Amino acid sequence: MRLFKRCARLRRLLLFACLAAGAIGPAQANVEADKAAIAARLTDWTAAFNARDAAAVCDLFAPDLVSTMHGRRDEGRDAVCKRIAAALADRSMEMRYAPDIEEIVVSGDLAFVRVVWTVTVERGATKRVSTEPGLDVFRRQPDGRWRIARFLAFSNEPD
Repeated sequence: MRLFKRCARLRRLLLFACLAAGAIGPAQANVEADKAAIAARLTDWTAAFNARDAAAVCDLFAPDLVSTMHGRRDEGRDAVCKRIAAALADRSMEMRYAPDIEEIVVSGDLAFVRVVWTVTVERGATKRVSTEPGLDVFRRQPDGRWRIARFLAFSNEPD
């Protein structure tokens, strides 16, 4: 009987220790909040791009960005930002993006997003609309913000 009481007491003590450890351990990530934050980053990027705000556009990209696009060599953040800034400075054309987020999967401090961008380019009287499927890999940065560390983009348009 005495052994039984000791075991019961030990079980209660272990249960309490486990519960206490969980209470003071790291907080569980809120996946839905992370998904919403990532979707907001893409929405903000779209607004910045469509407003021709190159600095805000570039803010979405992590310092170690690697960009892979059809017909281009892989590029880092500086090259991508320079290319985008040049396109936004070109007043002979109007280029607008609209995202269709198909999927966001979050795992800890990494996430991937499958997105299809609708791109509208107007140059004079010529207007072209195309779609660009892509895969973005986001990483939570030390400042807590999600930024794209890797992206793969391509066009569905025939060559």
